[in-house]
Amino acid sequence: MKASFSHLALHFKQPSGTSRGVLHVKNSWIIKLSNSQGSGVGEISVIEGLSPEYKDFKSFEEKVKSFCDSIEKEEQFTENAFLDANPSIKFGYETALLDLNNGGDGIIFDNDFSRGVQKIAINGLVWMGEESFMKEQIEQKIADGFTTIKMKVGAIDFETEVKLLRSIRNKFSSNQITLRVDANGAFMPKDALQILKVLSELEIHSIEQPIMAGQWSAMKELCAQTPTPIALDEELIGITTISEKIALLETIQPQFIILKPSLHGGISGTQEWIKLATDRNIPWWMTSALESNIGLNAICQLAGEYQNELPQGLGTGSLYMNNTQSNLTVENGMIFLKKG
Repeated sequence: MKASFSHLALHFKQPSGTSRGVLHVKNSWIIKLSNSQGSGVGEISVIEGLSPEYKDFKSFEEKVKSFCDSIEKEEQFTENAFLDANPSIKFGYETALLDLNNGGDGIIFDNDFSRGVQKIAINGLVWMGEESFMKEQIEQKIADGFTTIKMKVGAIDFETEVKLLRSIRNKFSSNQITLRVDANGAFMPKDALQILKVLSELEIHSIEQPIMAGQWSAMKELCAQTPTPIALDEELIGITTISEKIALLETIQPQFIILKPSLHGGISGTQEWIKLATDRNIPWWMTSALESNIGLNAICQLAGEYQNELPQGLGTGSLYMNNTQSNLTVENGMIFLKKG
């Protein structure tokens, strides 16, 4: 098998604010696997400061190169220990392999989504920024037909964020518009419960990662007491073995988990999380981690393997000026593959 890669610098149409700072460029590497039957591609997508395997550009690109070299030399570089420690590479490799095995036409899973039959409900994402900018985004998402809005919180002052959420709730009931918020671990454990009580008054559907990951005891207590359902996200990063995953789910007992294949063990790791969560009656949804359309296509098709009525977080395809070509289409809060 031949393996090659190329770097893709994705440029945001407008700077995108998170609790970790403002994003202007997002790095990805496109991996291509080829044999006598054809070729397949996948995306190795990292987020600086969040992807544990990414330290700096130079060393990570060297890691990708070594990985591709090992495939060509037929070394056992693809064994679980390496891939588990590098979920972004695992996701790109698994995607490329499935694409290759399915004919190389971007078919990762042969299902109703990849055939252009199924539409998946998604949330509309509102980025952090000045109050007027966030208000403008909210109004546009509602005008575009989204019935689930996800707002990043924790960067500007909380009172302003609550004011924005209240402005939506004053116009639309929770039956009309579902509100999700994502804190990215922005709040301190001592303040979190009071914040969750304020959010519950606005009938918030869920809050992602209210406190920093790694504080299992504090998170368990919050999940037990919260009036606003909690969804774990960053908490799942670096948890790779089945025993660790079971321990996390059974210790914290979250209301939801959110799965990003580039961060949470690639395609196979995400499937494992889903099974373990389902066995414990913990609902989940899937979210892209700022991939290009190559990675987003794979995640959409993976989501299409399940009957999950919760809106997924797959609406990031329009963020970039130089995204890859795709037939992925978003209309009225739904994503689908437009055929023909």
